[in-house]
Amino acid sequence: MVSFLEFEKPIAELEARIVELRATASVGDINIDGEIATLENRAAKLLADTYGKLTPWQKTQVARHPDRPHFKDYVAGLFDNFMPLAGDRAFADDQAILGGFATLGERRVMVIGHEKGDDTASRVRHNFGMAKPEGYRKAIRLMELADRFGLPVVTLVDTSGAFPGVQAEERGQAEAIARSTEACLKLGVPMVAAVVGEGGSGGAIALAAANRVIMFEHAVYSVISPEGCASILWRTADKASDAATAMQVTAQHLKNLGVIDRIVPEPIGGAHREPVQAIASLGTAIEAELDALDGMAADALRTDRADKFLAIGA
Repeated sequence: MVSFLEFEKPIAELEARIVELRATASVGDINIDGEIATLENRAAKLLADTYGKLTPWQKTQVARHPDRPHFKDYVAGLFDNFMPLAGDRAFADDQAILGGFATLGERRVMVIGHEKGDDTASRVRHNFGMAKPEGYRKAIRLMELADRFGLPVVTLVDTSGAFPGVQAEERGQAEAIARSTEACLKLGVPMVAAVVGEGGSGGAIALAAANRVIMFEHAVYSVISPEGCASILWRTADKASDAATAMQVTAQHLKNLGVIDRIVPEPIGGAHREPVQAIASLGTAIEAELDALDGMAADALRTDRADKFLAIGA
């Protein structure tokens, strides 16, 4: 059962009507297949039209949809032989960032990503994908391990931002994010980062300072959430829609600005409607980017990464 967003109400009404007609047809002798087919066509066209002209704020809502695939879904759908690795070897094992060895096609990789959880209990366990310092220190440990064994690094970014709590600040949140970003830039192996939902602030860039940054069609990537920006500029989160537009948070804007390298198409209606198809599309894009980086020497990979980020805004 699809959860509909606010702007999808007309689609929800049509689909509810289709369900009602199907229920009526199943218990009666009346043939209403033609009417059902007409409504299905109308609903499909309305869905395509709606998603063909989403505003930045609507894309933000789609990126946050609770039914979008999460890290564990990508691991199950794309990677074989996943061997999770836990802990930062200093304080704790942060469940907001997961990672481990895995196989993508014929290639051994280190996969790391944010996990938001998909129900109340798992969301609390994974802290809604908001990592604490130990999460970023675990990511650093795994990246260094990948570098030692010559394994490409694949990261899946989906977080509203790093955890802003007092305990996280006491344990060095800013330093951990900075060192994780530095670890990405220092890697002597290929790195591909995929923004699959929200890419929020330093919590995202700490896993996304990669040779290639790709992004789902309806994902968002920004230095601050639209609500946070609106609260600063207009003193009210009610202006979040205006902030999203001004910040140019969408994949389409960011591709034009040179912040990302590739947009991965989503099924009509978003990745949450056809997750298997969306996951497969992402896998194809990641493999294509890794293929393009194959054979590059360690120094060339570091230079490529540095040049990419230094050129942004130039």
